[in-house]
Amino acid sequence: MSIVRRSNVFDPFSLDVWDPFQGFQSIFNSALSAPASNFASETAAVANTRIDWKETPEAHVFKADLPGLKKEEVKVEIEEGRVLKISGERSKEQEEKNDKWHRVERSSGKFLRSFRLPENAKVEQVKASMENGVLTVTVPKEEVKKTEVKSVEISAFVVALLTSWAHAAVVEHTFHVGDLKVRRLCRNSIITAVNDQFPGPTVHAYEGDTLIVHVINESPHNISIHWHGIFQLLSAWADGPSYVTQCPILPGNKYTYKFNIINQEGTLWWHAHFSSLRTTVYGALIIQPRAGPIAYPFPIPYKEVPIILGEWWKSNMADIEKITIDTGGIPPISDAYTINGRMGDLYRCSRKHTYKLDVEPGKTYMLRMINAALNNQLFFKIAGHIFTVVAVDASYTMPYTTDVLVLAPGQTVDALLVASAPPGRYYMAASAYISATGPPNSPFDNTTTTGILQYKYVHVPSSSATPIMPAMPDFNDTPTAHNFYSSLTGLFRPGMLPVPLHVDERMFVTFGLGVMPCRPDQTKCNQFSVFGNMNNISFQSPTKMSLLEAHFEGVQGIYTSDFPEKPPLVFDYTNNALNTSFPLILTNRGTKLKKLKYNSVVEMVLQNTALITAESHPLHLHGFNFFVLAQGFGNYNEDAAQKMFNLVHPQIRNTIAVPVGGWAVIRFIADNPGVWMMHCHLDVHLPTGLGMAFEVENGATPSSTLPPPPPDLPRC
Repeated sequence: MSIVRRSNVFDPFSLDVWDPFQGFQSIFNSALSAPASNFASETAAVANTRIDWKETPEAHVFKADLPGLKKEEVKVEIEEGRVLKISGERSKEQEEKNDKWHRVERSSGKFLRSFRLPENAKVEQVKASMENGVLTVTVPKEEVKKTEVKSVEISAFVVALLTSWAHAAVVEHTFHVGDLKVRRLCRNSIITAVNDQFPGPTVHAYEGDTLIVHVINESPHNISIHWHGIFQLLSAWADGPSYVTQCPILPGNKYTYKFNIINQEGTLWWHAHFSSLRTTVYGALIIQPRAGPIAYPFPIPYKEVPIILGEWWKSNMADIEKITIDTGGIPPISDAYTINGRMGDLYRCSRKHTYKLDVEPGKTYMLRMINAALNNQLFFKIAGHIFTVVAVDASYTMPYTTDVLVLAPGQTVDALLVASAPPGRYYMAASAYISATGPPNSPFDNTTTTGILQYKYVHVPSSSATPIMPAMPDFNDTPTAHNFYSSLTGLFRPGMLPVPLHVDERMFVTFGLGVMPCRPDQTKCNQFSVFGNMNNISFQSPTKMSLLEAHFEGVQGIYTSDFPEKPPLVFDYTNNALNTSFPLILTNRGTKLKKLKYNSVVEMVLQNTALITAESHPLHLHGFNFFVLAQGFGNYNEDAAQKMFNLVHPQIRNTIAVPVGGWAVIRFIADNPGVWMMHCHLDVHLPTGLGMAFEVENGATPSSTLPPPPPDLPRC
C-alpha cells in the first residue's frame, strides 16, 4: 500500500524468494568442465511462472502453467478467511562420478501463492484438475457459508520445479454496462449499472498483477471507466476520464482497459467518468499485497469488508443534469444516502434494503471504506465501537484511533474494528458533513443512511428490536472533520522513497466558484451561470479529440500548455464579505494544461476561496499520489506554513479535502508521462470547470516513454 513507487533495486519487503545461487551453475561448470545437469536451468525457468485469475459469471478460475511436479508435491488449500493457497515443494539429489571427478548435485525449491477469495466464493466446492501441464482451480461463486481449512484433491499431474512463491497474474473481467430496474424509496427506477449489479462487481487483484477489463456499453449513454487511484504507469490510455485520456465509449461499442498494478496495495475503486453516471456505476477495487495479508503492517484481520457509501436521487440523473445546465445553478439535492447500495430502515420502504454485517465476538474486522457519493462528504460511525485507521487512499498510516470516520467523495479509509461491545445489534450510520458557508437554511440532504452490525453465536435481542444508534456529529461540524483529516500521518517502511526535499516546480493555485454570462442554450439561466475554476480558469473539455491523443500525436488547437502558476489577482481569498464581488467572481473558460518535465518535483499550494461560497473541496489527482505537507485555515502564509511542514511521515493521498476557507500544501514526483487531470470530486463542480490537467513529458528512456494507444481506443 505504498504511495510512492519504489526504485528498481533489491526490495527487502518483496516476498519473491531470492535465489542466492543464480548464475552459480555457469561458474561451476566452467571451473570443473563437468557435464552440467539441467537442475539450475529448470530452477531459473520457473521465475516466469504465473498464476492467472479470471472471473466468469459462474466461478473464479485460477490457472497455472506447472510443467513437472508430482501430485503429492503440490497442495491446493482453502484457509480460514477465504484464502486460497496453491503451493508446492521439492528436493532432489543427483550423484555422478568418473575417474577424474565426483559431483553431488542437490536442488530444492518451493512456491507458494495466496489469494483472498471474495465473499461470493463457494469454498466447499473448489475443484482442481490438470491437463497438458496446466493446473486449473475452479471456485464456484456463491455466498460464503464456511471458513474452515479444506484440502482440495488434485488429479494426477507432473510439474516443473519452482523457486518463486509470488508471481504476477492476469486478472480479467468483463463489464456489461446497461439499464437495471430497481425499486427504492417506494418507487421503481431504471439506473445504469455494471453486470446488473448495484454497486458494481468488486475487482480483486494482487500487487504486480495485470488487470484486463472488457467494457461493453449496452446502455443508451456514452461511458468511460476511471480506475480511481491507480497510477497507470505507462498506461495513461487506460485512466478513463472522458475527453482527457480517451473519448467516451459510445452505445453499442466496447473498449478494453489493460494496466499493470505497480507498487500499490489497499482499497481503491472504479467508477464512471462521464456525466453523472458514477451515481450508480461504481465498485470497489481491492489490491492485496503480493504475499497476501501476511504482509500487512498490522495483525491480520479475521475478515475484510468493503463498505461503499453512496448517494441516491429519485429523479433520473440525466434529467437532473439537464436542469443544472439549464439553470446554471446547483443540482437538486439527493434524496438518500446508501451503504453498499442500500438506504437503511430510516427511509420509507427501505427496511429490506438495509445492509447487515454479522460479526463474531472478539474478532477483528477491516472495513474497507469508500465514499462514492457525488456531492457530499460523509461522517461514519458505528454505535458502541471505535475504529483504528490503518490506511487512507491505499497508503498505510500510523494507527489512529477514533470513533468517527470522515470521507470526502473519492477518498478511501481502511479501519480495523474489534467486535468487543456487549453482544447485540448496533446501527452503523453515515450522514453529511456540509462545509459550505452559503446563505442560512440552504437546502441539503440531511438524512442518515444506516446499516446494522449484529453479533453472531450469542443470545441477542429479537431481530425486530431497534438497534442502538450512534450520536452523529452535527452536519456543519468542521472541527471534527478537520481533526480527523489533519491527525493522520503516513507509515513509511523501508524501501519507500522519502519526501523529496528539493522542488522543481512551485505553483500557487486558487480554486472555488465564479460566474460567467449565461449561454444561449441555458434556457432557464438568470444572467449568470455558476462555474468552477482554478487560478480563474474554468476547465473546458475538448470534444473533437482527447487531450492525451492530441499530446501524443502533436495535434495543435486542442489545448494550450500555459496554465498559470499563480492566480491573476492577489486578494483576501477567504474573506466571506467578498463572495459576490465583481470582478473577482468573473472567471474565464479555457483548455489550459501545465507542462512538466519528466521526474520533476512539483509543490502546489492549494488555496480555497470564499467566492460565491466557501466550501471544502476534495481535489483528486490522477496518475499520482502526493505527500500532504501541511493544511490549515485562512489565507496561506508561507513562513507560518513551512514551520508546519511534515517532511518525515506525511499522509499520502490521491484525494485531499482542502479545509473550508483554508489551504493545503502537497508535493509529488511527475514520473509518469501522459496527461493527468486534477479536479474537484464533487460531481456538480467538474462539469462546471473546477479542474485542470498536467502534461508530463516523456523521459529519456523507453521505460519512461508513453507507448502508443491501443488499437481499440475510442475515438470522438
